[in-house]
Amino acid sequence: MKVDIITNESKFENLKKSLNGVGITGMTVTKVQGYGLQKGQTAYYRGVEIEADLLPKIRLEVVVSSIPVSLVIETARKALYTGTVGDGKIFVYNVENVVRVSSGDQGTKALEYDEEKEEVRV
Repeated sequence: MKVDIITNESKFENLKKSLNGVGITGMTVTKVQGYGLQKGQTAYYRGVEIEADLLPKIRLEVVVSSIPVSLVIETARKALYTGTVGDGKIFVYNVENVVRVSSGDQGTKALEYDEEKEEVRV
């Protein structure tokens, strides 16, 4: 399963630490812009009020196979929750297949880390 989490940039460190605590060993993080129910926010530029349509956010993506998705969701919710609009969204998708480019491994095997087989190239 793939879990996408979109939230405020300021919550990233706490979210990352919480997910690492439940065994998430890899993630992809992208800086994105967007808005949800709050439709952006009012900002000031040179003393003049302007409408800021797109807010800075992060999108954190993880693919899990052995860790229960429900645990990932609950952990993320606890790390992000403030009870106000803008806490974020969590999307869950089915993953049909995964292929590790370096070895050709597919499926769950492509998500596992084998210390003996892996070489770090710089």
